[in-house]
Amino acid sequence: MAWTLPVILCTIGATVVAYLLGSCNFAIIITKLFANDDIRNHGSGNAGLTNVLRTLGKGPALLTLIGDFSKGILSVILVRLLLHYIAGVNDFYVADYIVAIAALLGHNFPLYYGFRGGKGILVSFGAVMILSPIAGTICFIGFLLAVIFTKYVSFGSIVACILFPITTQLFYYLKTSTFSLTQLILALCISALIIFMHRSNISRLLHGKESKLSFKRK
Repeated sequence: MAWTLPVILCTIGATVVAYLLGSCNFAIIITKLFANDDIRNHGSGNAGLTNVLRTLGKGPALLTLIGDFSKGILSVILVRLLLHYIAGVNDFYVADYIVAIAALLGHNFPLYYGFRGGKGILVSFGAVMILSPIAGTICFIGFLLAVIFTKYVSFGSIVACILFPITTQLFYYLKTSTFSLTQLILALCISALIIFMHRSNISRLLHGKESKLSFKRK
């Protein structure tokens, strides 16, 4: 993809929108609507799906899942539409990753909520399912198996993050017979940021203090 002026402007515009869209943290929004409270004041203090499930139950958790998952999807679709219809470009993958990272940053550090957000698994998964559906499916299977066997959502998230750069490079190679250093770096940025946001979970896992998945409200 040649970085012409229309491509640059479309990518910048989509990146800004993706960050602002990512900043719409549905764990915070749904908790405000259902309980007139801030999810960050409860449970683990994280503005994410698992804390909503533990605090408010399955209904609010499902709405949170749909909202945060959709942010990643919409961000990538937006940049593709802009590049296709305005810049006349059909090679998207670098811009795709840029807006995916922007949406992730918005979710983790939301402009509207004092830059205290969630950890980014759902919004990233939504973006990944557009970036590389097969790789995203493999990452989800890895996540699911890890959670089933350990009951730790955080561990499953870390497993998925480790699989993501590997699977994207594998399928890129199968498609083009080459590796992409740019794609690898961008994929690693997504995975590294999510793993960094799970640093407290990693500490609790290592010390045997991490909470296991439960569908019962506390």
